[in-house]
Amino acid sequence: MKTTANLLDSSIETSTLPLREPEPRSTAPELDTPLKRLCHNAMSGEEAISLLQKFWMLPQLQRELILDAELAAINCSQEETFGAYKAFYHKYQINSDDDRAAWLTKNNCTLEQFEHSILRTLKLDRFKQQAFGNKVESYFLQRKNQLDRAVYSLLRVKDAHLAQELFFRIQDKEATFTELVKQYSGGQEAENGGTIGPHELSIPHPTLAQKLSSLKPGQLAPPLQIADWFVIVKLEKYLPAQLDKTLRARLIDELYDRWLQAKISQL
Repeated sequence: MKTTANLLDSSIETSTLPLREPEPRSTAPELDTPLKRLCHNAMSGEEAISLLQKFWMLPQLQRELILDAELAAINCSQEETFGAYKAFYHKYQINSDDDRAAWLTKNNCTLEQFEHSILRTLKLDRFKQQAFGNKVESYFLQRKNQLDRAVYSLLRVKDAHLAQELFFRIQDKEATFTELVKQYSGGQEAENGGTIGPHELSIPHPTLAQKLSSLKPGQLAPPLQIADWFVIVKLEKYLPAQLDKTLRARLIDELYDRWLQAKISQL
């Protein structure tokens, strides 16, 4: 008689083949992608540099390292540091430890990173003032022609003879600039009667900017050819640039950016 083995009884052999041991499960995360290796701090330096180059992020890292070297020598008083914290808290409406904790969580930021960022920003402002504050006036004079602003009326067509005719009609007061712009102009200026600005003179085409800088308020210029267009322009108002607090801060930032780019180019 054929009997059936009791499979629940471990003392009974049911096969002459050796039992296959189950493969142990690995508790380590599978680090098969760059993102996973980065998140688990398992990325090599060579791979990190390669990725920074691939995504054009290496210049930003270079910028930060250059700044670290410069900011190491910058010291800030306790009062200045307190003021920087106060300004940051006011900007983001942080009024308690719970508010700060919520902000840190929302921005995926540790307390150490938060404090380092505030202090670094304060040091960077101090560095900009120390390095470039005494160069602003001369730089302003170099840039003034581009920083001056103008309000002007503009009409453009693609026919030279039509442009000349429209110029004479405006000059002889047969029609207003606005009327002819709405009827003939081929650009977006037709939507608002041709009035543009105030714009800095660095914004328009260089030929147009040069012409505007030579006109007096209310003066009409004969047609200019700019690319495929024939342009009639009238200067309405000229606003010379003033080195006020806002413009001073902007020019310091420009000088700083130029300095930093030069440093990177030397690497």
